[in-house]
Amino acid sequence: MLKADGLDEAIIGEANIWRDNTQETVLVYSCDKIAEIIAYRDGMSEQEAIEFIEYNIEGAYMGKDTPVFVWDSAYKK
Repeated sequence: MLKADGLDEAIIGEANIWRDNTQETVLVYSCDKIAEIIAYRDGMSEQEAIEFIEYNIEGAYMGKDTPVFVWDSAYKK
């Protein structure tokens, strides 16, 4: 499974998904927790962290093992 560097605290579990006609087990990350981590670590505001996730993490495809990223609260409006 592919892991996002420095974001282990944001892992909320695993998911079995279909990709390229094959079932894969991938990690699932909380975007809410990622926002907290990068806002604190990188000195970003909440909005800056959300925008960073939207432009640099959510749409990234790193092959069949690409993790799933979910928003689990009202962070993203």
